[in-house]
Amino acid sequence: MSKIDKKKLPSRHTSLGPDRAPHRSFYYAMGETEQDVAKPFVGVVSTWNEAAPCNTALMRQAQSVKKGVKQSGGTPREFCTITVTDGIAMGHEGMKSSLISREVIADSAELTVRGHCYDALVGIAGCDKSLPGLMMSMLRLNVPSVFIYGGSILPGKFKGKDVTVVDVFEAVGKHSTGKMSTEELRELELVACPSAGACGGQFTANTMACVSEAIGLALPYSAGTPAPYEERDKYAFESGRAVMNLLEKKIKPREIVTKKSLENAATIVAATGGSTNAALHLPALANEIGVKFDLMDVAKIFKKTPYLADLKPGGKYVAKDMWEAGGVPMLLKTLFDGGFIHGDCLTVTGKTMRENLTNIQFNKDQKVLREYNNPLSPDGGVVGLKGNLAPEGAIVKIAGLKKLQFTGKARCFDNEEDAMKAVQTKKYNDGDVIIIRYEGPKGGPGMREMLSTTGAIYGQGKGEKVALITDGRFSGATRGFCVGHVGPEAALGGPIALLKNGDTIDIDAKKGTINVRLTKAQLSSRRKKWKAKKSSFGSGTLWKYAQTVGPAYLGAPTHPGKKKEVKEYSKI
Repeated sequence: MSKIDKKKLPSRHTSLGPDRAPHRSFYYAMGETEQDVAKPFVGVVSTWNEAAPCNTALMRQAQSVKKGVKQSGGTPREFCTITVTDGIAMGHEGMKSSLISREVIADSAELTVRGHCYDALVGIAGCDKSLPGLMMSMLRLNVPSVFIYGGSILPGKFKGKDVTVVDVFEAVGKHSTGKMSTEELRELELVACPSAGACGGQFTANTMACVSEAIGLALPYSAGTPAPYEERDKYAFESGRAVMNLLEKKIKPREIVTKKSLENAATIVAATGGSTNAALHLPALANEIGVKFDLMDVAKIFKKTPYLADLKPGGKYVAKDMWEAGGVPMLLKTLFDGGFIHGDCLTVTGKTMRENLTNIQFNKDQKVLREYNNPLSPDGGVVGLKGNLAPEGAIVKIAGLKKLQFTGKARCFDNEEDAMKAVQTKKYNDGDVIIIRYEGPKGGPGMREMLSTTGAIYGQGKGEKVALITDGRFSGATRGFCVGHVGPEAALGGPIALLKNGDTIDIDAKKGTINVRLTKAQLSSRRKKWKAKKSSFGSGTLWKYAQTVGPAYLGAPTHPGKKKEVKEYSKI
């Protein structure tokens, strides 16, 4: 590749001219040569840590990225940022930290790049919030960037069947009803997660991994290979090379991520029956580029997209199976052939989506993915809802559901712990609509996932006999009639805060409606009597987050985004 002139890049502020001699001394202290310092600086950020298996394979992949950067004429600068791993944070107060970690990840990557004036960025992420967090930082900084997923975990084997961590969550429910012995539960937990990598079904991590390719920020096929496979190193190496190509061609993330590519991303979420969390993360990405793409915009795409991937939790297969079947490119190709994908969107290959898909053939000798004209169902696996209970919208995952309507009586809880206690002691009835409120972005704070509760309900065999509604959110692993992201949230006096035990609630995922059988006058009367619930946090990061976070339907952003941007980092 041609030599890149550093005089026009951010790193000139830390490496060029006599007055930057002290700065260069620091680089020499780390073993860099004068030739290295004269090259563009490329940040290589990973969310490596030992919090969970999602992240333990990332440092290895970062080394391969660095080799790709070096071979292509750049100087890589590796750093790490935090993650909060949902599987371990689930079911207790630790989950309040999960969504907040997305902002910390984005902010910390931004600050590291800004503080050291890096010219480009490669991000490697393994767990749910780390994927959108790093992609948000790329869009915010707008320096040439490539995202790469760390890869999924291999499936476990239990009694001859593939299992994931979700089976363990649901087994807790079975155990509570005597359907599984303590020894069987122990046997399952020992084998459910056999390797490094993110949870294996089409949960949030794998959903957002698919998004990374569909949105154009990741190389084709890079999302599919399981974490333990050394083949991942090849994609990491090529990601390092790709970012240097983008730097040379001056292609920035905001040229890649547009309204059209966001629509492509929403399409692949729907086609895979992906996580409802995507409806939180895509609006957050849109905020970074100053584009309107809220929850209901995402839902519109979901509604018209065929459901094509038979993946857990609603289906049969895991991420490894999808990769072996043909991966994200094959799914994108059939969606493109059906007119569901914009082919003119630019990608990190330097080519358009159409060009990337030119030679892709659909593999008919597999059972994981369907062609666009032979769907599992004509509607996407995730549906947006609106009504007097959710004026700003809500979302439900319908992949795998047998019925799409539910009417029942409200059973109200003001936090997840109380709801979980009622589930564990079976103090609920068939036909109940379990309400978990004051768990929204501001009220939680942090908008907790409810997998422990929903998993226990499903394990008790009640997955489609009750419904659950929350202003919090759900794991991508959640299944059953579960409605999340209800807005306005309870902490802001939304209608969900005004519900009482026994109120009749109607949910229709076919029509996209969610209503409580109360008149405007009745709701107004209750609102006058409503008093805001005092937060449990008066200081610290969770308090700080509650002061700045926006509504769930806009992605729970904590800053105004590009709309209020005055000076773009890449132009400093």
